[in-house]
Amino acid sequence: MPPILTQVARSSDALPLIATSTPTHNLSVSQKQQQDAKQLMRSMTAGNPNKMSIQSERMVFYYMQRDNLCFLTLTEDSYPKRLAFLYLEEVADAVLQELVREFGTDWRANVDQAARPFQFIHYDPIIQRKQREFRDQRDVKNKSKLQEDLGEIQSIMKKNIDEILNRGEKLDNVSNISNELRSKSKDFKWGTKKLTWQARMQQYGPMVVGASIICIVLYVKIFHIGF
Repeated sequence: MPPILTQVARSSDALPLIATSTPTHNLSVSQKQQQDAKQLMRSMTAGNPNKMSIQSERMVFYYMQRDNLCFLTLTEDSYPKRLAFLYLEEVADAVLQELVREFGTDWRANVDQAARPFQFIHYDPIIQRKQREFRDQRDVKNKSKLQEDLGEIQSIMKKNIDEILNRGEKLDNVSNISNELRSKSKDFKWGTKKLTWQARMQQYGPMVVGASIICIVLYVKIFHIGF
């Protein structure tokens, strides 16, 4: 059984923008449920969760928020919760795409300036098309499984990209450390040469000084004799 009631409202003031219902021969939307739907729309404020499900008799309301819009649907309580939210996601995608197609980048201003209820009721066929797509739960489950697989692939790809980026950052750190060690090794070489020179001076200095003194003494004596 597909969702039998779908509404889109402006979440800032709960102004209904789009509404469609597809009752069946044995299931219809009661007056109380329509009132409950309006009340739920009004309760959508910044402090509320972005997604929620609420039991109503043998039915369940599902609603979610995206881009200052509230999307609500009503299904039988036996309808899978995951599929109900998937339906709302696809309705939101379709409505937002149509808003961009009709108004371009100014679509938010047109939504904010909407003054009368159901001003975008001409989007109703888009929602009805989505309802037909979600009529057969088996097809929808296969579609949902495919989306889960794609989501898992995207998650793996994101993880791999993050690891590559982190590895690149670590390689940059290794490069910086290598440059720092190279710079310090130059200082070490100069220090080593200096210490080697000092050690040699300490070892051979006295001998050189002594030899120099002897040479001077001999030179003086020879010079004195010759003079």
